[in-house]
Amino acid sequence: MPNIESAIKRVRTSENANVKNSSQMSAMRTTIKKFEEAVAAGAENTEELFKAATKAIDMAESKGLIHKNKASRDKARLSKKVAK
Repeated sequence: MPNIESAIKRVRTSENANVKNSSQMSAMRTTIKKFEEAVAAGAENTEELFKAATKAIDMAESKGLIHKNKASRDKARLSKKVAK
């Protein structure tokens, strides 16, 4: 644990950021899994779930949680599953 006041504040800030970032990543992964399960089951609401998953990926990219190339790759893979 740091002794300097600014370092203590920085630890507190980074812990809060870590909680927020990990919850957003988890939400993104959850929407992607829901979409993939719906496609595997042949559900009818795959278009809605695709839009939700794409939006979650874009949000994670805009927040800097994932790289733009990863976001693009993930969206391309999801759109391939929709096309089938």
